[in-house]
Amino acid sequence: MKAAILAAGEGRRLRPLTNRRPKPMLPVGNRPILEHVVAATAAAGLDGIVLVVGYERDRIQTHFGDGDDWDIDIEYAVQKRQLGTGHAVQQVSDRIDGEFLVLNGDRIVNADLIERMAGDVAAPAVAVTRVDQPQRYGIVDTDGDRLRDIDEKPAEPAPSEVINAGVYRFSQSVFETIERTDPDESGERTLPDALAAMAADGDVRAVRYRGTWLDVTQLWDLLATNNDVLDRQGATTRGDIAPSAAIADRVDTASGVAVGPNSTLKRGTTLGANATIGANVVISNAIVMADATIADGAVIRDCIIGENATVGPNTTITGGPAKQVVIDGEVHAEVPLGGVIGDNATLGGNVSVLPGTVLGDGSTVADNATISGTIEPDTEVRRG
Repeated sequence: MKAAILAAGEGRRLRPLTNRRPKPMLPVGNRPILEHVVAATAAAGLDGIVLVVGYERDRIQTHFGDGDDWDIDIEYAVQKRQLGTGHAVQQVSDRIDGEFLVLNGDRIVNADLIERMAGDVAAPAVAVTRVDQPQRYGIVDTDGDRLRDIDEKPAEPAPSEVINAGVYRFSQSVFETIERTDPDESGERTLPDALAAMAADGDVRAVRYRGTWLDVTQLWDLLATNNDVLDRQGATTRGDIAPSAAIADRVDTASGVAVGPNSTLKRGTTLGANATIGANVVISNAIVMADATIADGAVIRDCIIGENATVGPNTTITGGPAKQVVIDGEVHAEVPLGGVIGDNATLGGNVSVLPGTVLGDGSTVADNATISGTIEPDTEVRRG
């Protein structure tokens, strides 16, 4: 049996981090989200993977190649226009025979769920699980082990905590079902709509799952997922670490990292390849991506630092919660986000970054400035 893994989306709510990379290639535990999904699929013993790619697909294809590093055959199907998850599944119709699994490339699950779905489970089937904030996802209505319906826009509070976990088993008939499913108001054909149509026509099995289920929808989800992954898989300290530096558990540093004297790396922190950390720096619950530089005396909490970004000396990112963050026109209150610094952005010395700040790619902030809110890419911020 093969798996189709959907990895064509952009992830607009995760800008600026997705301006140059697809959402599934964002790092958690110092590996792309999609790599965790591919590794779990390989560990479950499937015969092969078809990655459905689209937005910035070269980054995915370059990283995964033919799958040799994960001991599984990987091929690619291109979704040229992102017209929904159902449309994405249609792209594998000429690459998969018989029954197959579908997984989301931005949701991390355990290999045992994939193995169960590939085993003695009748198609069509969908995995369901319980979460703390079900209104963010598709609520499922079940009758025992049978799916009755999916509500993608549940009322708040949600009528149930049981949601669509995003792992499916289908036969070839799914392609016809998707084709006859009406597009939604945005013109997309979605997999949950097709699944609801199948449930109306006959039995769709709901496979209950209680294991790891990690989803990245908002910027702060990336930090929470990074923490969970470090808890689950452990962490490795690599690179040139000064003897006087203090490294807590659940801190992962990649190859080529340099950490200066008397710096402190606290729990939930990852440093990407070739990141450079100066002396007397404090970093807590943060993702620092590859080739970033953090100068002497900086303090960084609850923050994501993009690739090749620079944080100047004695700059402070105080950490969350943020009173308000506006993402894609939607206001979110009291979220655990200290800040996001986009790729190639530069913060000068003694800058104060207020909770919830999102600084666009390539922006420059002058010494001694204070920044807040959302700042567009390539902006120059001077001290006012």
